[in-house]
Amino acid sequence: MANNVFGQPLTPCCFKPMTGFYRDGYCRTGRGDMGTHTVCAVMTEAFLEFSQSVGNDLSTPRPEYDFPGLKPGDQWCICLTRWVQAYHAGVAPKVVLEATHEKSLELIDLKELIKFAAR
Repeated sequence: MANNVFGQPLTPCCFKPMTGFYRDGYCRTGRGDMGTHTVCAVMTEAFLEFSQSVGNDLSTPRPEYDFPGLKPGDQWCICLTRWVQAYHAGVAPKVVLEATHEKSLELIDLKELIKFAAR
C-alpha cells in the first residue's frame, strides 16, 4: 500500500476525471512512470496556462485518451518535477496532502508543501 506525505495510507485524488498514472484515482508511482505523477494538485487557470506554455496542455480534451481536459478546481495527479517547476515560477497549485504520495518528499520539503495545502 502506498503512503502519503504524512506516512499514512494514500487517499484518492480524483475519480472524475479519473486521474493517476495508473488511472485508478490515486497519485501512485512505479515502474514506467517516468514523470513521477505523485502530487495531487488542484488546478488553477495560472497553473494550466503555465503547464501548456512548457509543453503539457492539460486543458484540451483528448477523447482518444479518454481525457476530458481539465479546468480550474479539478484535482489531478501531476508530475513531481512539474509542481517544483511551477513553484519556482510562482504558479504552483494547491496540493491535497493526504492524496500526495510520499515520494514527493524527495524533491519538496513537507513544511513547504504544507504552505500549499488545499484543505
